[in-house]
Amino acid sequence: ESLVLTQSYIQTRPLEVSLLLSHLDYSGSLTCHRMTEETPEAFQHVSRKSGLQIWTINNMKMVPVPDQAFGNFFEGDCYIVLYGSPDSSNSMDIHYWIGNSSSQDEQGAAAILVTQLDEFLGGSPVQHREVQAAESSKFRSYFRNGLIYKKGGVESGFRHVESNVYNILRLLHVKGSKHVTATEVEVSWSSFNSGDIFLLDMGKVIVQWNGPQSNRREKLKAVLLAQDIRDRERGGRAQIGVVEGGDEEDSPELMKIMRAVLGQRSGKLKEAEPDDTPDHQQQTANIRLYNVSDNSGKLVVQEIAMQPLTQDLLHSTDCYIVDQGGSSVLVWKGKESSSEERRSALSRAVGFIKAKNYSSSTNVEVMAEGGESAMFKHLFISWRENGQTKGLGNVYSTGKIAKVEQVKFDVMELHARPELAAQQRMVDDASGQVQIWRIEDLELRELHPSSFGQFYGGDCYLLLYTYKRANKLQYILYMWQGRHATKDEITACAYQAVALDNKYSGAPVQVRVVMGKEPRHFLAIFKGKLIIFEGGTGRAGVTGPGPGARLFQVRGTNELNTKATEVPARSSSLNTNDVFLLKTDHIIYMWYGKGCSGDEREMAKAVSDVLSRQDKQVVTEGQEPAEFWVALGGKAPYACDKRLQKEEPTHSPRLFECSNQTGRFRMTEVQDLAQEDLDQDDVMLLDTWEEIFLWIGRSANEYETKEACNSALEYLRTHPAGRDPDTPIISVKQGYEPPTFTGWFSAWDPHKWSGGSSYEEMKQKLGDVSTISQITVNLNNTDLNQGSAGGGSGYSAPGGPAQFSSPPSYKPPLGTGGGSFGPSSPATPGGQKCLSTNFSTTLSPTLSSPSLVPSTTPAPRTGEYLDPELLLNKSPKELPQGVDPSRREDYLSDVDLENLLGCSRSGFQRLPKWRQNDLKKKAGLF
Repeated sequence: ESLVLTQSYIQTRPLEVSLLLSHLDYSGSLTCHRMTEETPEAFQHVSRKSGLQIWTINNMKMVPVPDQAFGNFFEGDCYIVLYGSPDSSNSMDIHYWIGNSSSQDEQGAAAILVTQLDEFLGGSPVQHREVQAAESSKFRSYFRNGLIYKKGGVESGFRHVESNVYNILRLLHVKGSKHVTATEVEVSWSSFNSGDIFLLDMGKVIVQWNGPQSNRREKLKAVLLAQDIRDRERGGRAQIGVVEGGDEEDSPELMKIMRAVLGQRSGKLKEAEPDDTPDHQQQTANIRLYNVSDNSGKLVVQEIAMQPLTQDLLHSTDCYIVDQGGSSVLVWKGKESSSEERRSALSRAVGFIKAKNYSSSTNVEVMAEGGESAMFKHLFISWRENGQTKGLGNVYSTGKIAKVEQVKFDVMELHARPELAAQQRMVDDASGQVQIWRIEDLELRELHPSSFGQFYGGDCYLLLYTYKRANKLQYILYMWQGRHATKDEITACAYQAVALDNKYSGAPVQVRVVMGKEPRHFLAIFKGKLIIFEGGTGRAGVTGPGPGARLFQVRGTNELNTKATEVPARSSSLNTNDVFLLKTDHIIYMWYGKGCSGDEREMAKAVSDVLSRQDKQVVTEGQEPAEFWVALGGKAPYACDKRLQKEEPTHSPRLFECSNQTGRFRMTEVQDLAQEDLDQDDVMLLDTWEEIFLWIGRSANEYETKEACNSALEYLRTHPAGRDPDTPIISVKQGYEPPTFTGWFSAWDPHKWSGGSSYEEMKQKLGDVSTISQITVNLNNTDLNQGSAGGGSGYSAPGGPAQFSSPPSYKPPLGTGGGSFGPSSPATPGGQKCLSTNFSTTLSPTLSSPSLVPSTTPAPRTGEYLDPELLLNKSPKELPQGVDPSRREDYLSDVDLENLLGCSRSGFQRLPKWRQNDLKKKAGLF
């Protein structure tokens, strides 16, 4: 075999070529092929736009893949996938996908083209290496309805995908409930098992067979995949039927079709195959940072640090590899590193995987300085962007307190702009109704409002906050845990919280608050008069601490962010940047550090009035009376540097699907936050760094719901950046999401789930097979040789030619006659015959029950498209006769539709219904 490279490439990048050949174990001849030197010409099909662009590799060239074939991948090919972010960041990701049966020279060509494409796009895209069946969650997120793996490849007869062609027979093995994959397998009962779902695709008819052990969510995802195949590949003109594998006798008509194609099944089904699930503990248990350099033309990789990592370990002049215990390898390219180092980053990562004996399917990411992914940043304790302002620190500690920069806002703006509410962590201005209970003898005791704002470290409290949004009552239930409370009290607090939650029918958002880690909205409730005592209890009749000095540190600049926290009454607790209140038996000293602001002094005065009615004396740092130091046990060194501020972490939010079903904590990341990722069967974890949200779907199982908080604690404990285990954890139930949660998602639709369809509802819409009077399956092998072998006139199913021989037990006709339709059957490469299945169906006017249905999507014929002016912003009465007001987009040409909606017809059809309606409203087509 030979590997073809350009002459200039070999001459200018000898190290990269050497590494490439090394990691491919390549021993064939190296052919230098003169290609055009104008790099842009090689990427003439590349566009710097948002959305997906996909190419397959053919003879060292990138061949565009049509939109309707997106999500279909040949196992024998390599692909390049370019994704442009639709947001203002304009970031881009380049993925190269390796099929399990692809050749080494195809893989090498893809790696080289990715590197050149990265240079063509300015070096800023993040590069990803993807391997079939082990794709990253980001890659899979591009294909919401799933990935389909096709047999064959370019050399086995690839042709452009055509819609409205039906001479197809294939069996797809569908796996997964969050990220779905469908693999072409032998069309035989031997391919089936009891735990998965299979789609028998016969062109005009798609039969979905659900394994007896498959769950409802897997069934729903498979229905969505079947509908996607129907709409994208068949122009909406195929029928879909569903067979429940455990109740096959309930679908006799569909089983007749399956037996006609597959023969009579003999013996038991195979057992369910386990799904591969990423192990979060493995992914985060062993993070290592390596420096990569060239030494006399050799690759030198040196370990320099283990977790937790800090950003100052990365230098702009070098390249680095972050190894996540073999689950993924991340490469960081410094902006001042040599061009040769940057070009060879991807091949170095692959070489690193081989040297470590990691799996060949290990995910690889390559990113440039300034273009780091969210996952990369989350591996570091803190991350600062250029030009970043200072603000709230991620860990509060005495003596190192960050100023809180509070943005001014009003409650109406928070409700109108949930993204602001999320960023400020404020659902409103904290002016709602408040009820507080203390745990006493494991029961609730309601407190009088006069004692609101005084919390003791030996107690646990429940605080119910009630406010209105859109004239509807909303609730937040805070569970405050004192540092010195007993385990029984903490347990009782959680138990009583469940009882209160049930009293309000599950509506409250539950927030776990650890003493000293109070979230912003909690602080705002007390209007600058929150006092936290280190120990003791607020219970009546319990003797408080004896006489002596008590010292309180005051933090905050206004009523929304101020609290006073008791600290040890000694000089070393002071900090030059803050205000402290020293309470003695006779007087309160208000100590003003040199670095505090006027706002902080004003807030300290207000807190001192709540703390005691005693006389107040202002003490300025450096002018303390002797009595002040005596009360603190003598003068001693304290923090007197300029403000020790921490940087505001600029971590992007990350969403995970949580599972404890196997007894070990497992998490799967979901890329590009979208509301449709929140499945009602899930418990999801949203990490905004300053807070952790647990979103609990209506149908989440009881065990996962009960263990949700433990899962969040486990997530914090095992986080590679050494996260604070006392980070606030907020439990949110489906349908009761506060704006501090919804604001992290774009275009949140509060009615989405009320209008969405469950699996049972979607199945009900599929119609009634009992109304089918005739279904014929014909073997028409005389037509198979009409197309020339390998010629362009034939059709290859999206992703590869169908090359299935008929099972021995195949029996041709089910009904009478040999009616057939559709184009003549193609010949497969080499003149091999393939099975043609042509269905003739006669349907009665009404379809009502759940099994087989034609698409209801109208598809205007050529010449029927209308001028957009006849459709835009028109009432139903103003529309031309015969136009369906709810489907106006079907009467637009492809060009007009893309101009108005900003996406292709196939892209629009893949969008969820709520998103389609949103685009139509904005365009005037609703």
